[in-house]
Amino acid sequence: MSLYGYWRSSAAYRVRIALNLKQIEHELLSVHLVKDGGQQHSAEYKALNPNELVPTLVDGDFTLNQSMAILDYLEHKYPSPALYPQDLQKRSMVQALANDIACDVHPLNNLRVLNYLSDELSVTAEQKQAWYQHWIQTGFMALEQRLEKTAGLYCFGDNVTMADLCLIPQVYNAKRFNVDLSAFPTILRVDENCQQLDAFKAALPENQPDAT
Repeated sequence: MSLYGYWRSSAAYRVRIALNLKQIEHELLSVHLVKDGGQQHSAEYKALNPNELVPTLVDGDFTLNQSMAILDYLEHKYPSPALYPQDLQKRSMVQALANDIACDVHPLNNLRVLNYLSDELSVTAEQKQAWYQHWIQTGFMALEQRLEKTAGLYCFGDNVTMADLCLIPQVYNAKRFNVDLSAFPTILRVDENCQQLDAFKAALPENQPDAT
């Protein structure tokens, strides 16, 4: 099994955590999103993933894009440890938390969106920073309220779930872009607890072979 990704990609980051938690043997293949004008735009990679995004998972002759679909695939193929509760309502709550981040927060701050702001709309660095901070804080305000009701050690009780896999990369990015997180103590507590786990440590961007 191979995962095409980039060390700073939030979507690839969440998949790396899952691969580590489930102890799935895999190979990490770098697609540098900046070098050579963005290696995701190369003809070779476009043949693999026409969206020109990472990650892409290759499992034998099966190829899959979209991190949430990849995570669902891994969850079904390698069900232990489970990343969702067995109870239907609780499972749906975890799925909603994960999608709050993966669908509502992350896409607005993806690299190609930030590049479009700079390159096509000619916004200043300060304006781009304000955009990033605004959407992180907006998403985190709602998420914090939800986690106050559901969190134990992690986003949903005391077991790692899909919500944690989505949250931790976004907290990492928020810190990288100097977002003030003081209003989100539950999010920060969950992040601190996750960072104690080997699977999360190994998935950190700085610990990837293509980190620069």
